[in-house]
Amino acid sequence: MDTTTLAAFLAVDLLLVFTPGADWAYAISAGLRGRSVVPAVTGLIAGHAAYALVAVAGLAVIVANSPTALTALTVAGAGYLLWLGWGVLRQPAVPATAADDSADTSRLQAVLRGAGTSGLNPKALLLYFSLFPQFIHPTTGWPVAAQTGLLSTVHLTACAVVYLGVGVLSRTVLSTRPSAALAVTRASGAVMLAIGGFLLVERLTR
Repeated sequence: MDTTTLAAFLAVDLLLVFTPGADWAYAISAGLRGRSVVPAVTGLIAGHAAYALVAVAGLAVIVANSPTALTALTVAGAGYLLWLGWGVLRQPAVPATAADDSADTSRLQAVLRGAGTSGLNPKALLLYFSLFPQFIHPTTGWPVAAQTGLLSTVHLTACAVVYLGVGVLSRTVLSTRPSAALAVTRASGAVMLAIGGFLLVERLTR
């Protein structure tokens, strides 16, 4: 894979990663809980890594060509976003003290919720099942699995850097502004509900 192709992919990938969505909303919410930023981002990356493994195995092509499978995954992702968004609106995150975030179980919960957020994120479906094939060229001499693995590594690295930055910035900037933190969290929940509702309606009315 040549550097031009890789640079083009990175540019498009960063555009998608920098677009606020469910992953951003969860990173912001985690940032307001203090030390849960790293476990939450770890969970988000784990969800994307699961898609990467599927893509490397070649199953992404199968799913992309199967309307039923793609519909099922999209509906599941939309439903999860609706559930998560409603939970955020019902119990908005507020800046936490160190004592509030010291339990190991809460860290594990942050990882699991992060994995669920990104693992069922329709934007991740779009990335792996629609975008990746545009940058994979079997005639270049690189095995398709190797090209997919390289693109996945670039994407996972971009996600880790951006989401950690979002979480840390939200903790730093909003931790001393409870009212602003509450407003941002509620906006994040509303974004999840809007994305989930749009995808559910769009997919089921096709």
